Amino acid sequence: MSIERRLEPRSPANGRALLVAHAVEHTCRLVDQSRSGLRIRLDRQISLPPALHIVDIALGVATPVQVVWQKGMDAGLKRTGEGATLRGLVPSRLIAVRDAWHRAGGR
Repeated sequence: MSIERRLEPRSPANGRALLVAHAVEHTCRLVDQSRSGLRIRLDRQISLPPALHIVDIALGVATPVQVVWQKGMDAGLKRTGEGATLRGLVPSRLIAVRDAWHRAGGR
């Protein structure tokens, strides 16, 4: 029997997302989420960098996250900041993230 250690309830999710870090762009699927974190399923098995942005492709919102755990093609991410829209003008720190979102089909 596993002990639930999460402080916040999780809700199921089923959306396309994009992971972006320096020289890294990978698509994934959102599995579930809470206010403080998310669980994702990668399209293929890769090693993720410790810190990156996750972009909800449909919403066009980028959120900074930290990788908490990774097992095979699944990973748990902790939100480390607020989400920011990639539509219109963006801060210079998010230009590469916005460009990756456009390449992934975001509009």
